[in-house]
Amino acid sequence: MLRDTWLIFRRDMLAALRNPTWVLIGIMQPLLYLFLFGPLMVRAVQAQGLSEVDGWMLLTPALIAQLALFGSSFVGFGLLAEYRSGVVERFRVTPVSRVALLLGKVLANALQAVVQALLIIALAYLAFDLDAPVGGVLLSLVIVFLLAVSLASCSYALALTLKSEETFPALLNAVLIPLLLLSGILLPITSGAAPAWLYRISQINPFRHVVDVERNTFRGDFTMDALFTGSVVVLVMAVVSVWWGTRTFQKDSA
Repeated sequence: MLRDTWLIFRRDMLAALRNPTWVLIGIMQPLLYLFLFGPLMVRAVQAQGLSEVDGWMLLTPALIAQLALFGSSFVGFGLLAEYRSGVVERFRVTPVSRVALLLGKVLANALQAVVQALLIIALAYLAFDLDAPVGGVLLSLVIVFLLAVSLASCSYALALTLKSEETFPALLNAVLIPLLLLSGILLPITSGAAPAWLYRISQINPFRHVVDVERNTFRGDFTMDALFTGSVVVLVMAVVSVWWGTRTFQKDSA
């Protein structure tokens, strides 16, 4: 299975390198938020008595979580294109493991998300007053990798379940927009700033806890209270998502 996973991973990575258009498109939205929304958020944070550095330390980790959230959630479009063109059907008649088919694709998507996140972080260091510790940045990239694995697995499973280019994006947008707004990516959702009902709903959103742990790592807060909940959430999401994706690939090939 490891050899099959490597072959699928290499195939998808080479395809991405030959045509990096989607990788560049995927990073455009976080870049726009960084350069156009970031200065406004920093001003708002300074009005609350915090420093400019605090503003960038709040926004940058949230943007790399947003990058994984949206970039990895739409990878199912590529699988739908391969399904329509017969590529998936040709894979079915090969001895390649169905688990490897999923893992190879998912790992390639996750690595691309990490590279995009590194570019965002590098630009934030160079252009703005980001002052995150190296250890915190590395840990945040691990979280981005696991989050991308989770969302890419769900995207592939959903694409194979729906098999519809019309229904797939509509359903994704209906799910992703509330998750984005309730995750505190654009503005942190705190008990003091948000209405009580909105704060309670955001606590149910797993992505809220992932964004929180990303921000904690950028602040260099490595205590159990700061890391435990978000780390457990992203690990559970990764395991459940890969299990769902694997079952879907196996059932579709049956």
